[in-house]
Amino acid sequence: MSRVLVPATPLPGFPEATTLSLEPVEGAMGLYSLASPQAAGLRLYVLDAGLHLADYKPVFTNEQMALLGDPEPASRGVLVIVNTSDSQASVNLLAPLVFNSDTGTCAQIILEGQDWPIRSALPL
Repeated sequence: MSRVLVPATPLPGFPEATTLSLEPVEGAMGLYSLASPQAAGLRLYVLDAGLHLADYKPVFTNEQMALLGDPEPASRGVLVIVNTSDSQASVNLLAPLVFNSDTGTCAQIILEGQDWPIRSALPL
């Protein structure tokens, strides 16, 4: 799933990133690299939460979904940012990158009032 995503609101730390390139990582189903031609320092890995995290069920507000154009649940993609700086890879479940698969509009959403960790270890 190579595609271009367009942030509805600036990504934290990268306000200049007006488009994002989402590219699959070869040989790793559901793992993608995320970069922006406008922000040379932006290079992240994200994981398809629907594919790899069956128990991850974040709740989004109406206001958060309005940012994305109110997509139906089947048109929402949820990606979690992968952190590889520790000895074991982890994902940020508190602030997923959510996108409208119909339009490509996306936003990093902070799940306030929900008990998701910032660093959740991935099984080896």
